[in-house]
Amino acid sequence: MHTGKQLSTEIDATVPTAARMYDYYLGGKDNYAADRAAVEELDKVVPSTRRLALNNRRFLQRVVRTLTQEYGIRQYLDHGSGLPTQDNVHQVAQRVDPTTHVVYVDNDPMVLVHGRALLEQDERTVVIQADMRDTDGIFGHSETQRLINFDEPVCVLFNSVFHCIPDSDTDGPSAVAERVRERLAPGSFMVMCQLVSEDPKVREFVTDFMDQATQGHWGRVRTEKDVEVLFDGLEILDPGLVEVSTWRPDTDVAPRQLSQEWIEFGGVGRLPS
Repeated sequence: MHTGKQLSTEIDATVPTAARMYDYYLGGKDNYAADRAAVEELDKVVPSTRRLALNNRRFLQRVVRTLTQEYGIRQYLDHGSGLPTQDNVHQVAQRVDPTTHVVYVDNDPMVLVHGRALLEQDERTVVIQADMRDTDGIFGHSETQRLINFDEPVCVLFNSVFHCIPDSDTDGPSAVAERVRERLAPGSFMVMCQLVSEDPKVREFVTDFMDQATQGHWGRVRTEKDVEVLFDGLEILDPGLVEVSTWRPDTDVAPRQLSQEWIEFGGVGRLPS
């Protein structure tokens, strides 16, 4: 099992991070020249990535609104949350119920800097710095303990992050998902999606490119079958495991992911009551 090693609090502007690249795709300002250069190179082979990032963000917002409004979820644990952008989890959920508690988890020191600013404004929201594989450290963290009651249903989010960690019997996506699932109360939800491609050349290129660009802070682009196994033991909410722009769209004309070189694939699972 992953043990919590000391994470860096230094921001290295010369090495791209997935969080800052995602921020740039979403039109944010918290990124550096290295992140923007990596995005430009990636776009040459997978030009749909900006649309994919925007659609993934909208999926996250729809999921949180649905679970807060329709299923009464009032606590969220967001792994690999990334940099704050418009309509974060706590903002979407607290519009439905201002008492909702949210814990964000990320290992990027820039995310932590923003989190501290966030904390000053909202005692029900916190950002902790941790590796998403360090389940013991995350669940046992004093701030997690303060805000999340694990005897009650909680929504755990792994939104577009599992492609950032390599395969491993103890630390790969399946092992992490199983560890987390074992700690949750019946009626809890797990939201999981990641980048997938059925084209082996796309999988190989993006995996190699991102691994080199981020200096090893990357896992791999996987297949839909790889994502499906993460939901073993969970009741999957309609419409099932899908390309995320098609998960309960707000309107019939909502933006869809049109290109197919890679997609964000996943859905929402519920622990049986």
